[in-house]
Amino acid sequence: MLAVDTGVVEEWLSEFKTLPEASISSYATNLKDKSALVSSLYKVIQEPQSELLEPVCHQLFEFYRSGEEQLLRFTLQFLPELMWCYLAVSASRDLQSSGCIEALLLGVYNLEIVDKQGHSKVLSFTIPSLSKPSVYHEPSSIGSMALTEGALSQHGLSRVVYSGPHPQREMLTAQNRFEVLTFLLLCYNAALSYMPAVSLQSLCQICSRICVCGYPRQQVRKYKGVNSRIPVSSEFMVQMLTGIYYAFYNGEWDLARKAMDDILYRAQLELYPEPLLVANAIKASLPQSAMKSSKEGTRCIQVEITPTSSRISRNAVTSMSIRGHRWKRHEQPENGNDATELGNFIIPEISVTNVAGERTGNGEKSRALAENDVQHLQGVQETATDPRTDSKGIPEIRRQKSVIPI
Repeated sequence: MLAVDTGVVEEWLSEFKTLPEASISSYATNLKDKSALVSSLYKVIQEPQSELLEPVCHQLFEFYRSGEEQLLRFTLQFLPELMWCYLAVSASRDLQSSGCIEALLLGVYNLEIVDKQGHSKVLSFTIPSLSKPSVYHEPSSIGSMALTEGALSQHGLSRVVYSGPHPQREMLTAQNRFEVLTFLLLCYNAALSYMPAVSLQSLCQICSRICVCGYPRQQVRKYKGVNSRIPVSSEFMVQMLTGIYYAFYNGEWDLARKAMDDILYRAQLELYPEPLLVANAIKASLPQSAMKSSKEGTRCIQVEITPTSSRISRNAVTSMSIRGHRWKRHEQPENGNDATELGNFIIPEISVTNVAGERTGNGEKSRALAENDVQHLQGVQETATDPRTDSKGIPEIRRQKSVIPI
């Protein structure tokens, strides 16, 4: 660690201690723009033997419990690197050098599992229904869903999954380690949209390192330092994939792709069904090639927007189709003739059931009579309106309203 980095960190430690309470808000707002400070803090965390590690961890915890939102997010951005350092030291059996990092992780965990009144929090997650549109899908694009009794009974019902209450922890052990780390990564993913690019890069790198350390792929990745395998849980890997999926579309395509391949590699070795399902789903949804200009800013995911006009299926059952079906059923059996004589004139039969051209019986019949009907009606109208017509041979025609029983 360079002397310049040491001076930047020491200045940061002393600055906050002498800061008046009225200036904390403006200080927190300007803190995220200090890239040199962030880089120096990463170097301190990556050196477990550094003398500045303990005061840095203490300062970050003070930020987190201050109640200032900007200071809380400033601490959260270092969470992936802190997790990796703790797991790497735990794998090397040198737990004494990770005491301050463990205390910071436990402090953040114990603060997050309770609300402002000190009561245990219960997190709820609503699972979306495929029968209702969302920003990710349209029910019409999935296909026709059968309206069975079971489907109708489930329509409108939402499934809610609850997480918690979580017990407080005084120390990290092999039994509760990944329970705590999974919850912390869940809190980090909840603030992903506020995380800077350097934090997303750290997330992708530590996910890749955790999954391949101690396995043959470590030689391919050329990772040095930790050579022993780091145990992981299925839930922890799913939370890693959540953050990586966000990194894909926010400027870190290459690192996110490498991390996802390593997580999929580890999930196949461990035979974990949940990360296998999530990783393969993400892989199938990605575009064929890397997104261009991914470093220029936040990218977006293309979704289908619900159109303003309503979609009506060609085979939809409507009131008009039911009415037409009723008329077709009550037609006379001797309806083979295309016309009926009335006096000396022929009145054409006009089909009223040809609504969308889908009923073959009435549709074919109306198409066959279309031209004859038009010509005959024109002749009838000309005869009725011509005053010079001889009334001896042709009777007078009067328009009558045809009433069709419904």
